[in-house]
Amino acid sequence: MRTATALKALPKAESRGTRTALIDIETAPSLGYVWGKWEQNVLEFRRDWYMLCFSAKWLGEKKIDTFILPDYPRYKKNREDDHDLVEALWKILDEADIIIGHNGDEFDWKKSNARFLAHGMGPPAPYRTVDTLKLARKHFRFDSNKLDDVARYLGIGRKAATTGFHMWKGCMEGDKKAWEMMRMYNERDVDLLEKVYYALRPWSTTHPNVNILTEKAQSCPICGSNKIQRRGYNISRIRKTPRYQCQSCGGWSAGKPVAPTITIR
Repeated sequence: MRTATALKALPKAESRGTRTALIDIETAPSLGYVWGKWEQNVLEFRRDWYMLCFSAKWLGEKKIDTFILPDYPRYKKNREDDHDLVEALWKILDEADIIIGHNGDEFDWKKSNARFLAHGMGPPAPYRTVDTLKLARKHFRFDSNKLDDVARYLGIGRKAATTGFHMWKGCMEGDKKAWEMMRMYNERDVDLLEKVYYALRPWSTTHPNVNILTEKAQSCPICGSNKIQRRGYNISRIRKTPRYQCQSCGGWSAGKPVAPTITIR
């Protein structure tokens, strides 16, 4: 049986000391009683949601690790016991400096925090986030900002095919084929997430500054590359700063402000 272990550290060539993890989680729906199918109020909850699985990948590495509930001994006694799965996710977040997700800020990280709290776990070490959904909404006008649609539009791939809700239902019922499909689906999401992240990254104006984390000077604050090129100035009403473009990721950054010239007459 596969056991969850913390992912390896990022290779220095890509991260320059910064650990960046791409993560996607999948959860089971909550169960409740309703009177009908359309826009119904839940009369009473029968069971709250829980975590089914998650996939994680360190940026710059090839391997994607996917962790599902059947990987753990507790599953044999209780198919809804996600304690060990949640703990494995906590360890990865605790090691990461930056985490990347699609709608991660509103879904993945808050859902994860809720399960951490439910299992009596404190917050992991502080990390910064990059949400590719927010990048898509802020800088572009796609017909749809869903991960699958953005990837299709950019011609970099599609999400794995599923049987829809039947896959989730099969996992909750313990169907092995459904779990294997879920594992592939979750893994494919992270693979696609990385490709979309690399495509959108140069446009980010709020990306965490990896130079602060690594204390590297004269390198790209977005990806950490030393291949930067001086290209003109950023000019505002009160200051003028050198402008640089990274020749690795394509992102732009600014240098230190140029001291104003004072003329004494």
